[in-house]
Amino acid sequence: MTVKEYDKIINERLKSARYKHSKNVAKEAVRLAKKYGADVHKAEIAGLLHDITKEADTEEHMDVIRRAGIELTELEQSSPKLWHAISGSAYVQTELDIDDKEIIDAIRYHTTGRADMTLLDKVIFVADFTSADRDYDGVEKMRKIADKGLDNAVLEGMAFTIADLAERKITIAPDTFAGYNQLAALKSKSKK
Repeated sequence: MTVKEYDKIINERLKSARYKHSKNVAKEAVRLAKKYGADVHKAEIAGLLHDITKEADTEEHMDVIRRAGIELTELEQSSPKLWHAISGSAYVQTELDIDDKEIIDAIRYHTTGRADMTLLDKVIFVADFTSADRDYDGVEKMRKIADKGLDNAVLEGMAFTIADLAERKITIAPDTFAGYNQLAALKSKSKK
């Protein structure tokens, strides 16, 4: 499929604001991919499709996840905010026949991050935080950090996520802690 065909699919699946967000993430992903040397075509596709199941109902999420043979952990089952990344990665495989592991993983981990993130994982994670439609407190700081270094932007994004979820007393994915700890340790080593 072409980018244009994927665009048509998300336009049909998503409401206007979410569709606009997906287009903005794809655009930012392309910019970051060019800046940091990631595959630009994969970045555009993953950015465009990262929220493909964001507006699905519980039944669709569970059906897509089940058909892909994915078993949710207890924490994942009790965390609906995580479902769209998991079902989205499954959906692009089962419904769109995407078999590129980098694209699938970038969609799967765009919300939580993880340890040992690929360059594409990082690009999509940061693009989702910094796309043109984002207007949360601290977004300008995040954009500046993203322009100086991708790892620092991922670390900042994970720190933001952990603090936000902890403040709201919401479960935090173990992948987020693992990714944060790995990057924080690397940053600490580089300062020595």
